[in-house]
Amino acid sequence: MNEFLAAHWLDMLTTVLGLAYILLEYKASIWLWAVGFAMQSLGIVLYYQKGLYADCGMEFYYLAMTVYGFFNWIRKPKVTSIADSQKDASTTTPITHFPRRLAIRWTVATLLIWAAIYWFLTTCTDSRVPIADSFTTALSVVGIWALARKYVEQWLIWIVVDIVTSALYFYKDIPFKASLYALYVVIAVMGYYKWKQMMKENAVK
Repeated sequence: MNEFLAAHWLDMLTTVLGLAYILLEYKASIWLWAVGFAMQSLGIVLYYQKGLYADCGMEFYYLAMTVYGFFNWIRKPKVTSIADSQKDASTTTPITHFPRRLAIRWTVATLLIWAAIYWFLTTCTDSRVPIADSFTTALSVVGIWALARKYVEQWLIWIVVDIVTSALYFYKDIPFKASLYALYVVIAVMGYYKWKQMMKENAVK
């Protein structure tokens, strides 16, 4: 038992933080960024130990986006009419749709990032899962940005990432995190509909 805990304590701790993170994300709570910062800091160590170098490097990007997301979420929306000025003064950045004009741009960027990370993993590291590792990393670049911008479609991106990541982590013997990502898939589906409902409710206020 002690050997098991010694081998998996970091996996278990980041799993607990990850569960708290996605539940706060489901509620669109700004506290998700504080939990995320702690989780990602520990994730750097975990992924490096497991040879998931793309995921490890991605955590540094996550940390930067955590700071960006926090300040973007607390930013007050611009007042464009008298009706808007009469809304609750505590209102923060609203949930919106992913702009269509950015869809093609981000799709191309994702493919380029995927190819670049794949090349790096196959030429500069001993990674045994370069395709999956680079794919989830590339798609996560868009996902965390979309979350920071509070776009409802960020949930759809994470559904794909979570499915692939869960399978990858089971393969890499990170069972607790793998199980967490399997749960993420369910919560992400629920979160998508939750955010859509919240967006509609805010629109009629």
